[in-house]
This record gives sequence, structure tokens and C-alpha cells, in this order.
Amino acid sequence: MRIIKLNATDSTNRFLRNLSLDSPVEDFTTIVTDDQTQGRGQMGTSWQSQPFKNLTFSVYKRFDGLLLEQQFNISMAVSLAIIKALETLNIPKLSVKWPNDILSDNQKICGVLIENVIKQNHIESSIIGIGLNVNQLQFEHFPKASSLKKITGVSYHLDEVLHLVLKQLQIEFKNFNKDNSLLKASYESYLFRKEKPSTFKSAEGLFSGIIKGVSNEGLLEVLIEDQVLKTFDLKTITLLY
Repeated sequence: MRIIKLNATDSTNRFLRNLSLDSPVEDFTTIVTDDQTQGRGQMGTSWQSQPFKNLTFSVYKRFDGLLLEQQFNISMAVSLAIIKALETLNIPKLSVKWPNDILSDNQKICGVLIENVIKQNHIESSIIGIGLNVNQLQFEHFPKASSLKKITGVSYHLDEVLHLVLKQLQIEFKNFNKDNSLLKASYESYLFRKEKPSTFKSAEGLFSGIIKGVSNEGLLEVLIEDQVLKTFDLKTITLLY
């Protein structure tokens, strides 16, 4: 595994993507920076992180024959890898808020941005961007954010946490296959607010429902009124909590 450390960069995903365009990139090549100035999250949101306090890194992963409709398998594998790595550090009450925010006791500690390279309806490779709050204690304007140190009171060595996550990513992708039944069951076992009455926001307004799981394509399955099971994609629904 090749790890490239940068003092600062605008985006580790962007740096790794440009690197892969210039020359062949080894599987699991990782770009990590002390200071990411223009980090991005899902749906064009920004990811803000104090320099030298947290982990901001991107991992290159190559695939062979993974169909476009199976892309959510990547998201599930990454989410599980992060959770299992954090479990070794005894971080409590871990869950995944669909599709791949990692929470501890309802507080967001990690965000993931996956960008796929697609050729002829197959995913050739992915750039997996991960932002993990480690030692930062103040989160102005982000009341639902937290960090490992804020939760446990322990200061963590960033390199050690990085290697834990990378090791678990390798394990998850070693077991990765196109039959996602076991992967999906494991992912759903950590799904935030699964089987609990919740409030959602859509273009039509607020509504109540119960999260039942995810479809094979990664759509959120919600049981709404009159016992109707409806699926939603990321662009159409927001879970309020």
C-alpha cells in the first residue's frame, strides 16, 4: 500500500483523481493531508476540519466487473470498515446514517464521499474520500458533530487511526463480492434509526415513517402511512433527528 502525505491540499479526492489521470495508480494508494482546505461531502456540501486535528484522506480502489447498479456495495463496505475500525478503539454506540455518515451516539464523527470511474456500465475504480473527526473539540455551526476525543476524552495518534481504517478497508474489500446479501445484512444492522418512528423532509414537506432497510441499489426503504413501503434516493429525502 502506497501512502502519500501532504502538508496541505484543497481536496484529497481531487489530488488522487488527478494523480490517477497522469499515471497508473496502485490499488489502495492513499492520499492523506494535515490540512484540507476545500473538503467536500455528499450533495455538494462542505467538510470542514481543523488542521492537524483530524484525518482527511482518500483511497484508490480498483474493481473488476462491478456493475454500475452494484455501486452501493462500495458504500456499504466502506461504512462497515470505518465502524469496525472504530469498534477496536471502543468508540460507543456506532451507527451509519444512510447512506454513509458514521455516528456515535447520534453525533456525526465521519463523512464519506465516493467518486466512481465508470466505463461501459461497469465501475472501473473508486476514489473513497474519508473525513474522520479525531482530536478536534470545537465544532462551531455544527451542533450534531463530534470527535473521538470529545466522546472518549482520549487523544489519538492520527497515523495509528489511519492504519486501523486502512487495514479494515482491505479486509472488507478482500471479502467483497457481487452477492451483497451478507454485506447488506451487516450494513443494515448498524443503520441509524432502523425500525424506529422518524421524521423526514422531502420536497412535499414533512412526513413520518419507519426505516426498514435499503434496497440492493442503495435506496432507503421507509414504511409510511397505510403500511406502504416506499424507496427514496439521496436527492429526495432528508432524515431529521
